[in-house]
Amino acid sequence: MERRITIPMDRETAASLRTGDTVYITGEMYVARDAAHKRLYELICEGRPLPIDLENETVYYMGPSPAREGRAIGSAGPTTSSRMDKYTPALLERGLSVMIGKGRRSEEVKRSAKEHGAVYLVAVGGAGALLSERITGSQVVCYEDLGAEAIRRIKVKDFPCIVALDSEGCDVYESRES
Repeated sequence: MERRITIPMDRETAASLRTGDTVYITGEMYVARDAAHKRLYELICEGRPLPIDLENETVYYMGPSPAREGRAIGSAGPTTSSRMDKYTPALLERGLSVMIGKGRRSEEVKRSAKEHGAVYLVAVGGAGALLSERITGSQVVCYEDLGAEAIRRIKVKDFPCIVALDSEGCDVYESRES
C-alpha cells in the first residue's frame, strides 16, 4: 500500500503501517548518527535530561554532506541502522516513534519497537543526492561540535521510505526470506 504521512507521527498512525508499505513523509524530523546517539544514551544512563524531546518523533540516521548553493542540504542518504542498535531501545522508551535508515535491525530493537509501538522505515541507500531533493530545510539543534554528525532538524516533503519493521514486529527482511 502507498501512504502519505505527516510527521510527527502518533501511535495510531504508526500502528496502521504494515511491512512493505511505501510511505511518503512530510514534516519535520531529527537527523542523528552514531556519535549523537552515544551522547543521548549517556545522558539517559546518567539520568539527565535530553536536549531534544523524542515523544512521537522521527529520527533519520544520516550524516549530510555540505549543502550546495540554493539547497537546504547536500547528499542525504541513509546510514546503516544497526550502528544505532545499542542505543535505540533507550530512545524508544523516551517516545521515539519512527526510525529511518537502511539495513536490518537487531532482535532487541525489534522487541523494543513492538513494545513501544514504533516503526522502522528504510530509505534507498546510494540515492543520497535524490533524497536531498526532498529536504526543504535543515538546522543544527545540538552537538554542533560533531560536524556532520550533529543533531539536525530537517523539513521534508514527500520523503520516500518503505516500512521495514512495523509496530507488530513484522520485519520485511524476514518476510522476504520465507
